[in-house]
Amino acid sequence: MWQHSHWPSTWFANYPKSDNGLSLYANECNTVEGNTTFYSLPHEDAVARWRDSVPDHFRFTFKFHQNITHVHQLQHCDEEVAQQLSLLSPLKEKLGVVMLQLAASFGPEKLPILDTFLAALPQTLNVAVEVRHLAFFAKGNEEKALNQLLIRHGVNRIIMDTRALFSGSLDAGGIDKRAMLEEVRQKKPRVPVNVIATGQTPIVRFVGNDVDEDNVRCLLPWVKKVKLWQSEGKDVYFFCHRPDNKDAPWLAQQFIDLYNAEEIAHRLDNLSIRNQPAQNALF
Repeated sequence: MWQHSHWPSTWFANYPKSDNGLSLYANECNTVEGNTTFYSLPHEDAVARWRDSVPDHFRFTFKFHQNITHVHQLQHCDEEVAQQLSLLSPLKEKLGVVMLQLAASFGPEKLPILDTFLAALPQTLNVAVEVRHLAFFAKGNEEKALNQLLIRHGVNRIIMDTRALFSGSLDAGGIDKRAMLEEVRQKKPRVPVNVIATGQTPIVRFVGNDVDEDNVRCLLPWVKKVKLWQSEGKDVYFFCHRPDNKDAPWLAQQFIDLYNAEEIAHRLDNLSIRNQPAQNALF
């Protein structure tokens, strides 16, 4: 997502007012995780508008539509795949990664289907796969087979880190915060964090909570891993979420602060955020 009603006054306040939230967002970040295409495909005019709203270095990531991944489960959907890729093609080099989020029911027995699907995609398309079936996190033969398949295709495995989200008590904060946290915990997968780069574009989807200490504890290992991947020439995508995504920029700034604390030569730019959102105390 690239816009939120809370951000004009707390994140984009240093910029002239604009109805183009994407343009404002692109002043601060160099990529965005677009979930909209999972639910519905945009009109071609919208795609052109997105392309023209961001600088040349900006990279979009979009998901394959749920009809492809969840309804058809990667079978008998060639026309729908071609339609979506054609629709996104005007983005050209600004299309960074297309994400394939598989259903939790997509298990090891369906790996041949994934193999066939990936083989049919254009070789120039940068693809990342997110799995939800627990067998792919058990560090057994099933996970090994998945990783080897992705490596063979040069496809990235998306790493979902929800450890901070599930840390701490639901009792912290008021009734509204509790209800929101319960809802987000129900929606997000609670899966092990098995760190691997199967392609040249590792993608981490990090979901924090409203306690800074929990977020820092879970972010610190990622700082070292991101630096290692970068030293290997990999192009890392690191997406930050909070239970209420109006607070996501502050989580991203936490990562930036931790990264820059150990970096001198290639520091990350700070975000233009104001007024830290209220944090829950640990005592």
